[in-house]
This record gives sequence, structure tokens and C-alpha cells, in this order.
Amino acid sequence: MTSSLEQVAAQIDMIEEPEAQRNISACVEVLASLRFDKNFIQQFLREELMQESPIYQEIIQKGREQGLRQGKQDIVMRLLTRRIGTVSPQLQAQIQNLSIEQLDTLSEVLLDFSNAADLRIWLQSQQSI
Repeated sequence: MTSSLEQVAAQIDMIEEPEAQRNISACVEVLASLRFDKNFIQQFLREELMQESPIYQEIIQKGREQGLRQGKQDIVMRLLTRRIGTVSPQLQAQIQNLSIEQLDTLSEVLLDFSNAADLRIWLQSQQSI
């Protein structure tokens, strides 16, 4: 298998079109990571080439957005629990479907909530947006 990855890396190095080379390198590295250790892969593939790939950049951006959304959801849930008590699984599911902007707004307006009904009303108002 080592020689196969080495052969693929050599073929990638021969690609003359820079963008195609970056994209193929990124795809190969992603697929190789399913089977091999990162350090092993780096012996054959140039990481800087992969990092310049638009595909790789899109993957990184999506990961950042998911992390940001998850962090905001966690904070909103902690604040809501402290403000109104236990939040039902049904309401939690609705909160998980909110956009990042809606989570930001919720983190502010929840300070005015006094019970779960206030949260329910606010979530309903967001469905029409």
C-alpha cells in the first residue's frame, strides 16, 4: 500500500494545472486519511499543496461554521436552563435548527423570558422568517 500512495503522489506532482493539482491532492489526502496515519501521509503528499485547495478550504470553513453553531447552541441551552429551567427535547430540537444569527438573537432575548412559554412563542415567531 505504501508504494501505491507513493505512486499516486508522484502522479499528482506531474499535474501541470495548479488548481487541479491542489484539488486532487486534497481529495487524495482526505481519502488516504481514512486508512493511514497523518504522519505517514505527509511523507508522500505535500500538505501545503492540499491546504491551498478550494475543496480543502471549503471543508475547513464548514467545520468552523459547525463548531461555531455548536458552541452558540451550547451557550444558549445553558442560559435558557438557568433562566427558565429544563428545556423540553422538542424545544431543544427547534433550537438546534436555528441559524447562527437566530442563535445570537436568542442569546439576547432570552434574558427577557420568564418561562418556557416565552421561548415557545419566540421560536414560533422565527418560523415565519
